[in-house]
Amino acid sequence: MSLLLAVCFAFGGIGPPGPVTARDRPNDAGCGIIVSWELSPEDGQLTGYDIVRTDAAGKDSVVGSVPAGTASFTDETVVNNVAFTYRVVAKQDTLRAGSAVSGIVVSREQWFNTGRVNVLIGLLAFAVLAFYFLLHARSGKKLFIRRIAGLDAVEEAVGRATEMGRPILFVPGLASISQISTIAALNILSEVAKKTAQYGTDLLVPNRDPIVYTVASEMVKEAYAEVGRPDVFKKENVFFVSDNQFAFAAAVDGIMVRQKPATNLFMGMFWAESLILAETGSATGAIQIAGTDSVHQLPFFITACDYTLIGEELYAASAYLSRDPLLMGSLKAQDWGKIIILAVLVAGSVFLLLSAIKGFSSLEVVYDFFNVG
Repeated sequence: MSLLLAVCFAFGGIGPPGPVTARDRPNDAGCGIIVSWELSPEDGQLTGYDIVRTDAAGKDSVVGSVPAGTASFTDETVVNNVAFTYRVVAKQDTLRAGSAVSGIVVSREQWFNTGRVNVLIGLLAFAVLAFYFLLHARSGKKLFIRRIAGLDAVEEAVGRATEMGRPILFVPGLASISQISTIAALNILSEVAKKTAQYGTDLLVPNRDPIVYTVASEMVKEAYAEVGRPDVFKKENVFFVSDNQFAFAAAVDGIMVRQKPATNLFMGMFWAESLILAETGSATGAIQIAGTDSVHQLPFFITACDYTLIGEELYAASAYLSRDPLLMGSLKAQDWGKIIILAVLVAGSVFLLLSAIKGFSSLEVVYDFFNVG
């Protein structure tokens, strides 16, 4: 076939592309080979180029076509650890002119993306911080966490419900178990369940998602057993209502009106039903504590509830309530990680400002390091 292409070139009048280079695509999981070449002398008259791949058995395959003026192509149809060669064929109507064959190339996956070394450094720094604060917490030393009024009020809210002989209503959001806010809500539910078990207060947990219902039931049951009160646990108090958004909201409103819980806890992801739930609870005179990372629903909870956990306060709640060393160490590591990131951003901004004002070209290296994109 190469001889035929050479004859076509000799009598057809178009020049073949220059030397072809094929190399494994760097910093990937494999299955990618970059093919590059020098443009044909008649590139302006061509209709494009065909990229031909040859396997070890000598079988040719056209793996792609590019328009004239293009001098590279990435073949993403290869198999890792298999040898191939490439050549590029210039096209002009019915005329063809093929290049020489490239060297043998093999696609392999890489362990590291060398273009993201800064991310690796950040992860290692966070791991060191987490390990340090974990050891610090397990040694018995107190780790400072700023006071969160909504979480301090949980103890009071449980006590009030116990004195009044009324139940506590806990809604773990309406999202699925895959949402971080739902996981955070279930962690808070576990801590609240321990307190209600100690006081012997009924805890009502309506659910919209079947999987969240199953997990919530097991977490409440385990919490009761952990404080030595498994006999107080009532399986029917953790129940599935409906997967329809407003049917669920209507059912929970009905529970508030009929059973008049002394405390309502809304934790997790909420949507348009947030104000409906919070207004009904407010009308029944319950203490209401809400927490969500949904920016759109925060104003409604702040307006209608006594206390509201804003954004990351929801994620910090389980560590705040339980004071578990593992959770406390992780929380403090996150805080210091944010401080370090902020310091790096400020330093990078200062360097870039100096570069713009004084023309420090040497600072481009610093810019490239900070630019994770």
